[in-house]
Amino acid sequence: MKHIQLIETILYVNNQQASAEFYTKLFRQSPDLDVPGMTEFKLAENCKLGLMPNKGIAKILEDKTPHPDLGNGIPRCELYFYVKNIELEFDNAINIEAKLISAIKARDWGDKVCYFSDMDGHIIAFAEKLNDK
Repeated sequence: MKHIQLIETILYVNNQQASAEFYTKLFRQSPDLDVPGMTEFKLAENCKLGLMPNKGIAKILEDKTPHPDLGNGIPRCELYFYVKNIELEFDNAINIEAKLISAIKARDWGDKVCYFSDMDGHIIAFAEKLNDK
């Protein structure tokens, strides 16, 4: 789909401020937008990550879906980041006390990957292609 100009993934979070602090440390960059109801990080030229409080999105969703609070702690998505230095990202995630799910390991799909989760249960993976080294 060549007509898509920007991809923004928005995570629904229990505590916007705590999540913003976590992702600021994880990405080692400040948010590009941080206002009540939305925090955004520009991760690449055409990719942003947003953080929206559960209660904020619940107002938009009304009663048409279960309340996002019901999913806290349950893995609801995976952010899969290809990085240049997986060991650096692994060490940083450990240092900021991200929850370790799986250490760096060669996977059968051709990537070397480690997995963490944030305080809301969203899964974060850092990966390198095995044939890039």
